[in-house]
Amino acid sequence: MKEILKVSSSPHIRCEDSTRGIMADVIIALCPAAIYGCILFGPKALLLLAVTILTAVAAEAVWNVILRKKQTIGDLSAVVTGLLLGMNLSSEVPLWIAAIGSIAAVIVVKQMFGGLGFNFANPAITARIVLLVSFASHMSKYAEPFAWLSNSVDAVTSATPLADSSNITLKQLFFGMHSGAIGETSAFLLIIGGIYLILRGVIKPHIPVAFIGTVALLSLIDGQNLGVAIFGGGLMLGAIFMATDYVTSPTTKSGKIIFGVGCGIITFVIRRFGSLPEGVSYSILIMNILTPHINRLTLSKPFGFIKEAAEK
Repeated sequence: MKEILKVSSSPHIRCEDSTRGIMADVIIALCPAAIYGCILFGPKALLLLAVTILTAVAAEAVWNVILRKKQTIGDLSAVVTGLLLGMNLSSEVPLWIAAIGSIAAVIVVKQMFGGLGFNFANPAITARIVLLVSFASHMSKYAEPFAWLSNSVDAVTSATPLADSSNITLKQLFFGMHSGAIGETSAFLLIIGGIYLILRGVIKPHIPVAFIGTVALLSLIDGQNLGVAIFGGGLMLGAIFMATDYVTSPTTKSGKIIFGVGCGIITFVIRRFGSLPEGVSYSILIMNILTPHINRLTLSKPFGFIKEAAEK
């Protein structure tokens, strides 16, 4: 029997990183902001995060059993998806809606396209958009910080800083003493998590810097409150933890910068001219769709490549 020797092109680099290890690092980086959100918004926030995570893991496990596929819940990717989705939701979102979001993220966006590595868009971002479109009224209610310690009904009808920044300081914006989604309030803790991921080599700074920098520059030119534009919404959470997703972001350095700048432009345009106060989720989804084209345009030529002359 003739043996076939398969040889791939260099470089031949071995890496000790595993999917489980990378996902564990992401969970560690997200935990400070998630814990702070639970302190800020109370038991409702903790329960919602538990529901999104457990539903995401259960959905993936059931899918693998039904299709008789190898069980993949051990790689922790479903945990990350559920945690990210929960951190993108208000603590006032009903638990059944949160569960629908997790199922949509794991089954529709991830598994129906072949599982981890084959999804065309970030599952948590896409699921959040599905919930925004399907349950707009529920998704627009936000609690005031520490409202869970009070019995006041008005404490759960607050607007986010992007919608109303009249009575908020830069300190409150940066450290997170304001209403918003569970995991987006504390820019400080999200930045700490981002630095941890960069130091661990999990992500590169190109996309977050390009994304945040573009929004900051355009907001400054437009005369907007820079603190609100950068720290008042989901920009930090989206730029650091979701725009940098391995599967749905470009692989080249120039591609990452183009991706980040594109996200920043779309976010600014939606915030400035759209009917929605926030545009981070939509910008990431649109650029996810464009990622294959960005990769193709920014792909480096192989060393020694000579373009063939056109035939006369």
